[in-house]
Amino acid sequence: FGMDAVLLSSFVRAESRDRCADFGTGTGILPLLLAGMGRAKSVDAFEIQPDMANMARRSVLLNGLEHIIRIHALPVESADEVLAPGSIDVIVCNPPYGHHGTTLPNPAQTLSLARHQQKSGLTAWFKMAYHLLRGKGRMAVIYPAARMLEVMKDMEKAGLAPKRFQLIYPSAQKAANLVMIEALKDAAPRTAADDLRAGRHTDRAAAEDLRHGACIRGSCGRRRNSARPRTSPTAGTARAAIRQGASAARTAPP
Repeated sequence: FGMDAVLLSSFVRAESRDRCADFGTGTGILPLLLAGMGRAKSVDAFEIQPDMANMARRSVLLNGLEHIIRIHALPVESADEVLAPGSIDVIVCNPPYGHHGTTLPNPAQTLSLARHQQKSGLTAWFKMAYHLLRGKGRMAVIYPAARMLEVMKDMEKAGLAPKRFQLIYPSAQKAANLVMIEALKDAAPRTAADDLRAGRHTDRAAAEDLRHGACIRGSCGRRRNSARPRTSPTAGTARAAIRQGASAARTAPP
């Protein structure tokens, strides 16, 4: 996994009493981070690929978090088969970035599903999020900054009003490459930017700490988003996430 999940876990507003869900969990790093930071009462994570879902389950067991995290080998579109409508407080989503028709799909099915969206894009995921969230429930996503307006419009069409966002810069000399967006169910469409300086400073030491910390007493699984551009959190954001969650997360081998 890259830094995307660490950034999103720090950005999302989630508390210890919240019932959470993760759409497209991959190897399960987002649920591990949220549970490790004590920011979820429960996390239901959905992954369409059985082998990735099994790896995520093993990681949950290795960390002794099976009482908090449940991994479902189901497409996000079928999440309501195991979750009741209006039962979720917070949804997080680090989706595939590849857009149908604009990027070449990977010939390997596992990598193609992890990196490329279906023809419907994220529309079905946003509709399911609206279905599962309670009133004023929150959804947080991380996405390429160049497509920020597109994803905000899709959220609004599904009844999820973008309320805050934060741009992520790979360096002070480069344009933002990622954006994190938080939307509320059935809220007024008013958006505010978080501190835009938060992603401007590269912290290689923090990234290295994360990679080593995530491998304690376990071997690292395959990176679901290794082809994505790396992001750069501040030292405070990255190291806080590492101390509270990532350094305790043990990821299962493939």
